[in-house]
Parts: sequence; structure tokens; C-alpha cells
Amino acid sequence: MIKIAPNGLQAAPDGLWIIDQVDLKIYKVDWETGDVLFEAQTDTEHSSGITIGGGYVWIASTFELQIAKVDMETGKTIVASWREGMEGASETGAHGLEWRNGKIYIASPPSQFVHVVDTETWTEEHAFRTPGLRNHGLAWQDDKLWVADTSAGTVNLLGTADGRVYDVIRVEAPDEVHGMTMHDGVLWYCDAHNCAIGRLIV
Repeated sequence: MIKIAPNGLQAAPDGLWIIDQVDLKIYKVDWETGDVLFEAQTDTEHSSGITIGGGYVWIASTFELQIAKVDMETGKTIVASWREGMEGASETGAHGLEWRNGKIYIASPPSQFVHVVDTETWTEEHAFRTPGLRNHGLAWQDDKLWVADTSAGTVNLLGTADGRVYDVIRVEAPDEVHGMTMHDGVLWYCDAHNCAIGRLIV
């Protein structure tokens, strides 16, 4: 497998999508071999989260305080929006992303909330608080959302209506869970510090 600095993961039937926070490329790799099936350069900045929906790749361009809607074939940004210039925005911006039914779920460490945003209008429809101080990766399990917290070393299964905690996984130090995704019932994660990609027991 290639040596990268993964900071976000997204499962797809034909491969694992990865955003690299250093070279700012998106990669799709084979689930079994880790071979690179596709790669493209993005114009995001210190990217931190990735998801797929509506025929596009969505990337948290963290230092730009933006969510980039990216062409799947070229990696070029079509439109970028969300928190730039908004009250409460800070230099760390958004981190983990997930997509469902035309909405993008955005983990924001500055607010300690997951924000639910309509991608057609870029209006926030809902938000719920997350445990800990630094939420990061997101991953769907049915109608609930796993949310990683790098400060507490935990991954929490939350209800999206009110943020209620249904389960908690403790991550052994010094590993940190940054990006996350669920594939065939397995929770995959990446650690941007040691560049590891692994799996958590759920």
C-alpha cells in the first residue's frame, strides 16, 4: 500500500476513499490489497474529512474553513461553502464528514457539535452536541453515527436527534482516531499522526 498521511476515510463498494492531509490528494484503494485504484490532486488545504454523495466527493478543507464539492474524476473543486465568515468559525474548521439523503453531517471541533447541512442551500437544518473536546471522524451504523473524539481517546455511537450516547469504544494510547468509515459491519479508522489505517472491534 502507498505511504500517505490519511485524515479521512469513506467506504465504497469498489474501494476505500482516502484524503491525504499533506499531499492533498484523494485516493481510492482496493479493500484487499491496498493497491491504488484511483488518485487525483485536490485544491483543498489541510484536508480532514471525506465523504461521497450525490455523485460527488465532499472534502473538509480545514484551513480554508470550507466544505469542498469535488469532481470525482478530476479532484477539482466545483463549489466550496459552509463556515467561512460565519460566527464561531475558527482556524481549524470542519473535520469528519458523512452524507445521507442530500444532507452532509459535519464534525466541527470549534463548536463541539455535528452540524447537519442541506447541500443544495447550504443551510443548517439541525445540530447536536458531541462528547469530548475534539470531534473528528464520522461513520454511519444504521441510523446512528459513530463520532471519534481525539482528545478523549474514544469513539461514541450517537443518536442524531439529540446526541444521546448508545455505545463507547476506548482507543488504546497513543493511537488516535481521525477519519472513520463503516464497511461490511466493520469500523475502519485512520490515524494522521502515525499514518496507520486499521479496524476497530464494534
